Amino acid sequence: MLDAVRVAPPLRRKLFHWALGVGRRKSERLLAHQPVPLLLAWQARLASSLVFNKITTRLGGRMRFMVSGGAPLSPDIALFFHAAGVVILEGYGLTETSPVVSVNRFDNIRIGTVGQPVPGVLVSTALDEGPGVMAGYFNDAAGTAAAIGDGWFHTGDVGRLDPDGFLTITDRKKDLIVTAGGKNVAPQPIEGRLKQDPYIAEVVVFGDRRPYCVALVAPDFDQVARWARENGLAPFSGNGAV
Repeated sequence: MLDAVRVAPPLRRKLFHWALGVGRRKSERLLAHQPVPLLLAWQARLASSLVFNKITTRLGGRMRFMVSGGAPLSPDIALFFHAAGVVILEGYGLTETSPVVSVNRFDNIRIGTVGQPVPGVLVSTALDEGPGVMAGYFNDAAGTAAAIGDGWFHTGDVGRLDPDGFLTITDRKKDLIVTAGGKNVAPQPIEGRLKQDPYIAEVVVFGDRRPYCVALVAPDFDQVARWARENGLAPFSGNGAV
């Protein structure tokens, strides 16, 4: 979608960015539980009619919200769709927890988090306790003992709870990098941020037992080639030569 905007005629690009700005202003007020001024509401309806209806129509035209889980959702992506009138509710859970632990509610969204624990579930430092937690792994007493202790299920995820009870998952415990200086670094948020760049296809951060972390980046050669052509650079080939 954004690639299409980049190559669109100037007037169409200007219209898109105007609509996105209007959507973001309305989104900020909704997320902060503030009233939307009449003028802004009218501008938002116009932006939806001229631009954003194309997005909602592709999604069926009647969708009120979507639920995201299984992998972290970029806050920038969630904010973009919220501004376009497409509400994405990010949640968190595991098969072992039947499966929902927490989720954002339609009327109480905090983008960048996986919401508040659902009723009947207690969360403490990414441990989970509640009636939905499994009794144990079938024929695996050792695995059950490692996963469940004192009634709490050890998710293996690293997270934090804010004062309002919204949960943010930062990484998997086993993926944490411990530098030579003893600093714990969660690589997933860094990798996710870097992968938002349209010219990056894949990225991995490493630095275990090293004085600092580095990122190994694989470019998206199709995007790089397109940029080179648009900027009048020499012919580009995906073998790394320009």
